[in-house]
Amino acid sequence: MPATDSINSAQDSVTTNITELLKPKDSTQIDSIKKPKGAIEDIITHTATDYIKQNFIKNLITLHNNAEIDYQDINIKAGHIVINNENDIITATGIKDSLGYTQKPIVVQGGQESVHDSIKINRKTERALAWGTRSKLGELDSRTGVTKKVNDSTIYIRDVIITTSDKEIPDYHIAIDNGKMVPEKKIVAGKSQLYIAEVPTPVILPFAYFPLTKGRTSGILMPSYGSNNDQGFFLQNGGYYIAASDYFDVAILGDIYTNGSWGLNVQSNYKLLYKFNGTFSVRYENLIDEIRGFDGYGERTNYNIRWSHSQDSKANPNARFSASVNLGSSKYYRQSLNEFNTNSILNNTLSSSISFQKRFVGTPFNMSSTITHSQNTNTESIIMSLPSVQVSMDRIYPFAPKNGPKKNMLQNLGVTYNFKGDYRINTTDEFFFKSEMFKDAKSGMQHDANLSTSMKVMKHFTLSPSAKYKEVWYFDKLNKFYDESNNEVVTDTIKGFNSFREYNIGLSLSTTLYGDVSFKKGRLQAIRHTMRPSISYSYRPDFSFYYDEVQQSADPLDVQEYSQFDSGIYGRPGRGLSNSIGISIANTLEAKVMSKDSTETEPKKVSILKNLNLSTGYNIAADSLKWSPVSVNAGTSFFNNQLSLNVRGTLDPYALDVNGNKIDKFNINNGGSLFRLTNAGVTMGYSLSSKSLKKDGDKNSSNDRDNSDILNESLGISNEEELPGGGKEVKSTKLYNSTMPWTLRLSYAFNYSNARRQDEISSHSIMFSGDLELTPKWKVGFNSSYDIKNQGFGLTRLNFNRDLDSWKMSFNWVPFGDQTRYNFFIGVKSGVLSDLKYDKRKLPDRRLF
Repeated sequence: MPATDSINSAQDSVTTNITELLKPKDSTQIDSIKKPKGAIEDIITHTATDYIKQNFIKNLITLHNNAEIDYQDINIKAGHIVINNENDIITATGIKDSLGYTQKPIVVQGGQESVHDSIKINRKTERALAWGTRSKLGELDSRTGVTKKVNDSTIYIRDVIITTSDKEIPDYHIAIDNGKMVPEKKIVAGKSQLYIAEVPTPVILPFAYFPLTKGRTSGILMPSYGSNNDQGFFLQNGGYYIAASDYFDVAILGDIYTNGSWGLNVQSNYKLLYKFNGTFSVRYENLIDEIRGFDGYGERTNYNIRWSHSQDSKANPNARFSASVNLGSSKYYRQSLNEFNTNSILNNTLSSSISFQKRFVGTPFNMSSTITHSQNTNTESIIMSLPSVQVSMDRIYPFAPKNGPKKNMLQNLGVTYNFKGDYRINTTDEFFFKSEMFKDAKSGMQHDANLSTSMKVMKHFTLSPSAKYKEVWYFDKLNKFYDESNNEVVTDTIKGFNSFREYNIGLSLSTTLYGDVSFKKGRLQAIRHTMRPSISYSYRPDFSFYYDEVQQSADPLDVQEYSQFDSGIYGRPGRGLSNSIGISIANTLEAKVMSKDSTETEPKKVSILKNLNLSTGYNIAADSLKWSPVSVNAGTSFFNNQLSLNVRGTLDPYALDVNGNKIDKFNINNGGSLFRLTNAGVTMGYSLSSKSLKKDGDKNSSNDRDNSDILNESLGISNEEELPGGGKEVKSTKLYNSTMPWTLRLSYAFNYSNARRQDEISSHSIMFSGDLELTPKWKVGFNSSYDIKNQGFGLTRLNFNRDLDSWKMSFNWVPFGDQTRYNFFIGVKSGVLSDLKYDKRKLPDRRLF
């Protein structure tokens, strides 16, 4: 409550003012009465828990304990606030009590919050002076000794600590003696020193700059450094980042090596909300080996272009554009000094696709246009389609009723149509992006029309007849003739429209058989065997009339057939009569098992054998070797799908001669078995984790107890303690009170070949990978393989990651092989101080490539 003397003084002042007002005045005299200075007009509310004291003589308002005021866009909370209406000064401090200094002033202005030991604010000039300020400036945590606000755009600071650590004692900080801050823009400071765990380091800079802008900003990207045997010391990935707009950005990065090698990389990200997003990068390297004049001197260039574009599904439901591009030099991934994707090094194929799809609403037609690129990095061959256009028609039923189901074969008759056109280029690295790549380009068009229907036969069988028609258009053809003067076959390419047509018919009959075995006792309720046998027939006429003969030598009888469409991109017409029967059987095996949980009333379906498929064929028109090999493949899984197993094999019924060639005689009639195993393969995959074991352990806690006992015995730890009377007391102990999350993935591959009695294992390897969290902040991972056949390890990678709260550390290592390398990194997580890092790399010796 306000003091009594203050009130009396105020009353006397009011009485005096009234007396002066009652005196007669000269009408010419200007009214010079001074109006009393009132409270700060912009203060909306002011509250306090203990008291609000008003001193009318000194024109003060004092708020104590949980004091809070609002004026303009500023909110102040503190233990003690004094409002001086005489000089427009607001002073806020904390409260000293038995707990220390509490209720420090908290100032919120424009959404920006800061905490102070004490603060003074001038309402009229908007200047402020604060001590012990702590504020969050974006990702930065600022702790300032003295802060002086001159205006909205200038704040002077002294004895400042800048960090991104949110701990009371920060992991690291940058100490600044004096500086200037422009809110929401930057901090410019003088001498700055790095402290780690409050220990000063010799890292001292004469000046420092900290951006405070929100979102992305343009700026310099600091490089990483390292060295290798050929190029010497290097700086990599240094450059400039351009935040061009809210929709896209550009990063220009460069590499430089002491022997004169260099590299340039341009990267861009773009995104338009609800429309599309993507990334684009182009990299070029000019690499020099050794020093000019030495034997090992050499120069090579590599480039790589990558583009990924994705359209938002909301943009257009009936049209879509997408791109996935990865092209460049065939040796880029093996020779680049700045490519760390080890998976790409093992991949010998680069591929790209740019496509546009459109659906014509109200019609059954769809269109797609695709530009494709396929590049073999071993042979350096490149195949491109510029472009490939396809038009397809969904299946239509011309004889189906407008209403109601389709009841007969004619009503079930469906028609489909597909058209595709290609302009295809086949070139090499040498001529890529040069005019020569178009020299041998090929083009063509293909039409496919299919008729198919189905009907039930004898209630349980499905009969499905079909017919296919294909027409191919080319714009050139081959003409071969024998040149007697040079004794050689000359091939001419004649431009002009050419075409061929072919057709075939087919018939298939299929059914499904079920076999069930029920059990009355135990959790196993039933086992079901599902068999789906199918037999098919296909017929294709002989289209040999599209073939011609050419003389091969001076002997007129030495002739060879060829087709004028041999160089066509869609192949040539089928030669010879095809009249064949196909047989296949698909099997699955499932069981119904009741759950251990008594509340479950329905049995659970469990797959015992996911698939067991057998297929073969018989060519009626062939003059020999009419039976096709039997193809067998089977697959299943165990342990709640953690272990997958797949087996495949090919069984040939025909025998071999002494030279290993197949002859028209059954193997069993040649003194062998019914079939010859020509090739086989086994693949397995197993995934295991601490979580999966924990679930199993919850179901069977006795296993955990047994394992603990065994472990204790091996370490010499006894669970028995002798009592004073000579007896023993059994105590339960836990060796570990925590678990370390981990995952383990194993893969196994085995391939066997015996087509020509070679009886060899073509490949035999095991792959393994996993990770282990030693602590919540320590993680170790590995990835490797072992070639059992050749007895050697494949590409092995080890990675170590440590979360250091405001820092992160990683070490990636390929310990042996021709890709030996490592990369050690430790740096601040925050993007604002991302240049505060140590990045050391050792590159592989590219002379091996």
